[in-house]
Amino acid sequence: MKSAAAVFLLAIVVMISARISPTVAAELRSTGGLAVVIERTTGSVLIVERGSRQVLDRVEGFGDLSHASVVFSADARFAFVFGRDGGLTKLDLLTGEIVGRVIQAGNSIGGAISDDGALVAVANYEPGGVRVFDAETLEPVADFDTGAKTIGLVEAPGRRFVFTTWDTAETWIADMSAPEPSVTIVPDIGANPYDALLSPDGRTYIAGLFGEDGLTMLDLWEEKPTPRRILPGYGRGEEPLPVYKMPHLEGWARAGGRFVLPAIGRHEVLWVDAASFEEVARTETHGQPVFAVARPGGRQVWVNFAHPRNDTIQVVDTVTGEIVKTLKPGPAVLHMEFAPRGDEVWVSVRDEDKVRVYDAETFAITGEIAAGTPSGIFFTARAHRIGL
Repeated sequence: MKSAAAVFLLAIVVMISARISPTVAAELRSTGGLAVVIERTTGSVLIVERGSRQVLDRVEGFGDLSHASVVFSADARFAFVFGRDGGLTKLDLLTGEIVGRVIQAGNSIGGAISDDGALVAVANYEPGGVRVFDAETLEPVADFDTGAKTIGLVEAPGRRFVFTTWDTAETWIADMSAPEPSVTIVPDIGANPYDALLSPDGRTYIAGLFGEDGLTMLDLWEEKPTPRRILPGYGRGEEPLPVYKMPHLEGWARAGGRFVLPAIGRHEVLWVDAASFEEVARTETHGQPVFAVARPGGRQVWVNFAHPRNDTIQVVDTVTGEIVKTLKPGPAVLHMEFAPRGDEVWVSVRDEDKVRVYDAETFAITGEIAAGTPSGIFFTARAHRIGL
């Protein structure tokens, strides 16, 4: 005869089994292994399971995604999609539903989420400035009117946002840690800053300049950050080539104690010492670099290029600075995204309606995902990295 305790335990197991049916269990999934792929032309987003490369959902209704970017909530459940039409859209990656959307401006250029995951900020060309929203409700929280086109928006530690103005060459550091926001404005950033990056430790903010050969860096650990020009005159008086597509500085890489940066209007990447910010080398490339993305671990940098040479990727060894592999994924390679530990890289090939997956060690194609005019690829692992 079974003891009373054994009967009780059996009853508990039966109750739990009844509550979690096989159907429900099969529907459960985590968010840590998901990816979001932007379908540029149709204003739609694919939710993809990274391990199986299975498309779980195709969600429409995001507006103009011709220049789209994505950040993730702290728990990686929600994706915040920034559209060129000023749309800020909150997507639930588990249900595949849009759970919030606001048209907050006329022309936007990207966004960021605060380090505590509570605030989402959007940078705007029209009317300019940065607007900040509650990440839960998308209710407005703050409006920083810069009076100019605003670019290079990143989140920095301490519930801060950092951004720069194209017209007035200022960098604003907005501190949202207190009930009332405060702003530090740093002037004299340089002629026509067009984008910026934040180093992985959250300390160094670097703005690229379109109006002059060079870049400007700020040390955010300083009490009063002071602009410092780096790589001044890197063109050395040579006539620059026509610029078909501006480099995306979010894709600038830091590897092996050096930054590798795309040179505007040149077929080169520039190597910069991460401590002294002095140029230490150059690598001649197939075309004008757009993204230079470091493989996790830092041994390689993968580089793609602007039109008309945008069918190619080159892999650069960060020790030697030499190109070790040239790949031809197809026409209009727009974006690359590494798996969190660097074993594979996903590549969007817009004009073939494909995302191609490469083994980062052997360079072999290991899979394909059908996507309509794909552009940006974003893994939820970004939720746990500074500056993305």
